[in-house]
Amino acid sequence: MRGARNGTLISTRADHGHRPPVPADGPPPRSAGPARPADAAPRRGTARAPLRRERPRLYVVDGIRLVAALMVAFHHYAGTERVDRAGNPIWDRSVSDVMPTVFRLASYGWTGVEIFFVISGFVICMSCWGRTPRQFFVSRVIRLYPAYWFAIAFTSVVLALVPGVWERLDPRETLLNLTMLQAGSGVGNVDGVYWTLWAELRFYLLFLLVVVTGLTYRRVVVFCCAWGAAAMLAPRAELPLLDLVANPDGAWYFIAGLALYLMYRFGQDLLLWGILAMSWLMAQRELGTRIDEVEHVSGWRGSVAIYTVFLLVMVAVALGATDRIRWRWLVTAGALTYPFYLLHYAAGTAVISRLRDTVDPRLLVVLVVAGFLVLSWGVHRWVERPLAGLLKRGLDTSFARMRNAGNGG
Repeated sequence: MRGARNGTLISTRADHGHRPPVPADGPPPRSAGPARPADAAPRRGTARAPLRRERPRLYVVDGIRLVAALMVAFHHYAGTERVDRAGNPIWDRSVSDVMPTVFRLASYGWTGVEIFFVISGFVICMSCWGRTPRQFFVSRVIRLYPAYWFAIAFTSVVLALVPGVWERLDPRETLLNLTMLQAGSGVGNVDGVYWTLWAELRFYLLFLLVVVTGLTYRRVVVFCCAWGAAAMLAPRAELPLLDLVANPDGAWYFIAGLALYLMYRFGQDLLLWGILAMSWLMAQRELGTRIDEVEHVSGWRGSVAIYTVFLLVMVAVALGATDRIRWRWLVTAGALTYPFYLLHYAAGTAVISRLRDTVDPRLLVVLVVAGFLVLSWGVHRWVERPLAGLLKRGLDTSFARMRNAGNGG
């Protein structure tokens, strides 16, 4: 099942104090005006160099990520074709009969996945700027795996305790899921939402090629154009390898995020608007294809409208219109998003199947969402943070040994 696609949910703080030199092949980063070193007075008649101002944390993006995750969760609980079937194992009756208004709204919640992919393109490009491939690799490992490992263990236990809703994998397949590479081996996911991680990993692998060469405006633009061309050609080429690498179902969402970040860093220009417009045109078609082939519960116009509104909000972010929004609670919202996404689906629907006859269905959905948000906070506080620190120290030590060995040490 395609289910709900997740983007990587990563920190949206810019690399303050670590700006690379202005690339010679692209427009300079947007400046906040003239500046001079603090310890030197300007000489008369000398032009002042532009200051590349530090960008604030993107609090709005943190909030958008959580909204997208909540959209996906409500879709899974009350808006999918599966839960609208009579006698389904989750509600035991058509959810559109139980809560018709909620169903109509939740049926569009799957668009949160496309939102995740755009945000992923934006924040991955931002977080990688000025970093080495090693730093990129380490940051992805410590961000993705701790919560993911916990989610696999938690979901496996819940499905063992509450059978009958989802088919459980055998132990070998469950263990392979710990690698996050199960899709490449033709093995199912412990939870259906993990399929989106496969799309994310392929994006990381492709973008790593640009990181290796050093990120510049020109190189990211060329990457967007080359990847878009490959994604366009893949369905007609009928080459499985090209289709696997190009990921035509998700490519244009990531490309939109990359173009938006270039706007954010360097300012808008016609080329970036062209890439963004092309991504929207390709995305509206993909949205319709997904409705026809997977969702079957929502309309093309509504889905495109939701995606377009989100894209306009991201344009506002890219142009700096939201820089003044600095609500601290949005940082917490962003931190909850990734574990919430990983945990909510299979385990949440299993819980609903046991409580559906004891609690009002609307209240039950709200309570299950709230419960998983609390659990996600605990995972972030007591799983992600400690394990991320351990993994980072271990990987840094390992890479240091490799470097020393390469130097004859």
